[in-house]
Amino acid sequence: MKRRNAFLTAEWRNILMFNYAVDPGLLGRFVPAGTELDVFEGKTWLSLVAFEFRLARVLGFRIPFHQAFEEVNLRFYVRRARKRGVVFIRELVPKYAVAAVARLAFGENYSRTRMSHRVQTGSGGYVAAEYSFGAGRNRCRMELETEGPGLPAGQGSFEQFITEHYWGYVAQRGGCCLEYEVRHPPWRVWHAGRASFSGSTVGIYGPEVSQVLMRVPECAFLCEGSSVEVFKGVEVCS
Repeated sequence: MKRRNAFLTAEWRNILMFNYAVDPGLLGRFVPAGTELDVFEGKTWLSLVAFEFRLARVLGFRIPFHQAFEEVNLRFYVRRARKRGVVFIRELVPKYAVAAVARLAFGENYSRTRMSHRVQTGSGGYVAAEYSFGAGRNRCRMELETEGPGLPAGQGSFEQFITEHYWGYVAQRGGCCLEYEVRHPPWRVWHAGRASFSGSTVGIYGPEVSQVLMRVPECAFLCEGSSVEVFKGVEVCS
């Protein structure tokens, strides 16, 4: 079988994942037709994810001035038959062109905002990472310090559930959804010794979701990341 060419290739690095157990009713209006909420041990999960986006290419072409930037996305987990995927409620980047291409190609809800990050490493594999986004009094900050070594996600573990959903779904008009594939190798995971979120996201996500993000996450970790491939989506109506 001839190998498909990816629409987008890049590297995702230093990935922070803050994970919150939520009432399924909070997410019902975002679930695309033909999919259903995926759960882990009976709980529905919402994740705030921040990472470094590097070396992006669209259809094999390097994007000038867009080779290193941050992204923050808010996502949850769904299934379509045997395929396990994610749905993005909103994605934030600091580059206009990235947001425009993502909206055009995948219909994702991308917005541009000011962003910054820092990552520091220490002895024994220790990592301290911070991602900031927004402006002024509404500036938001995700901070994490790791504890212990980075290890592959165990088979059947919560970490595997969060990191190994390899399909994306976007609701479309007329009751269909767009389905696209994301490929990357399994990631090593560092657990958080400390994780915190600060700032107001009411203007970004609305009051209900913002209340969730102000909680201490039930589980937070950092992934080393890898190269990734994102394939052009197809519309599915069942």
